[in-house]
Amino acid sequence: MKRFVFISALLLFCCNPETKQKKTFDAVSEVQYVEAVTLLGDTLRTPKALPGKTLDKYKKAKEQFDKTPDSVEAVIWYGRRTAYLRHYQKAISIYTDGIKKFPEEARLYRHRGHRYISVREYDKAIHDFKMAAKLMDGQPDQVEPDGIPNSRNTPISTLKGNIWYHLGLAYYLKGDLENALWAYQQREMTNTNNDNLVSEGHWLYMIQRRMGDKEGAAASIQDVAMKMDIIENTNYHKMCLFYKELLDLKDLKIKGDGSSSDDVFLYGLGNWHLYEKNDTVTAKTYFKRLLEEGNKYSFAYLAAESDWNRLFESP
Repeated sequence: MKRFVFISALLLFCCNPETKQKKTFDAVSEVQYVEAVTLLGDTLRTPKALPGKTLDKYKKAKEQFDKTPDSVEAVIWYGRRTAYLRHYQKAISIYTDGIKKFPEEARLYRHRGHRYISVREYDKAIHDFKMAAKLMDGQPDQVEPDGIPNSRNTPISTLKGNIWYHLGLAYYLKGDLENALWAYQQREMTNTNNDNLVSEGHWLYMIQRRMGDKEGAAASIQDVAMKMDIIENTNYHKMCLFYKELLDLKDLKIKGDGSSSDDVFLYGLGNWHLYEKNDTVTAKTYFKRLLEEGNKYSFAYLAAESDWNRLFESP
């Protein structure tokens, strides 16, 4: 009789849909959850977690979190490693639970805000970045460790820098150019290297050109030179050199392989044809190609998606 009761209870547990979903979700299963609905109406689902370093690091982060759930560092890295698998909704829930435990931790708002951008919830992202900025006001800045190290294993950004950068981006994606300009100008105070200079310069230039301020746009990239020590943001560097007429169109190679450089170039050039040439047809061609071939979570893709939604009919 006891054996029958045990087996019945076990079957009831295993067949419970909520138990099964929670178990598979936490284990990064092949179940495809809805991660986001794009501004163009496309549904983006959870991708399969493939074997490799990214999945291995996720498992280690989750194991550490399970051991030390009250460690803010464990929460942050569990969320970050989950997001690198493109399980953004799960990452958001991890950060949300973390904020309940650590409501004064700016890093949790910064990372949750980033993932709200990924899933196109820009108002929520803006709220989180503004909260993070408030919590960091008057506090010393800190280098932000990379989850995916660059070729030199040298972090290039800071906590405050990332807060302002992503806040500016969220405003830009909503079409709020004035606040986007304000946020990027705050981030300017945190510039520590050439990578920051060109990434910020790229967005500041585009924002001010769209606002009709050619002089301000030029000033935002005046310190960009042909020879600079760039670790990560070579594509932004090339776009800034193009804006300064130090590179030509032929120098911006679009490979057609869906690479990050393609996304940056396709958006930057499409945008340039809008404000410099008033050429909507060519701009639309660049944007359309990006929306067909690009990484649906890249910042350039998100920007093209937002612009298309505002400026053109659906592709």
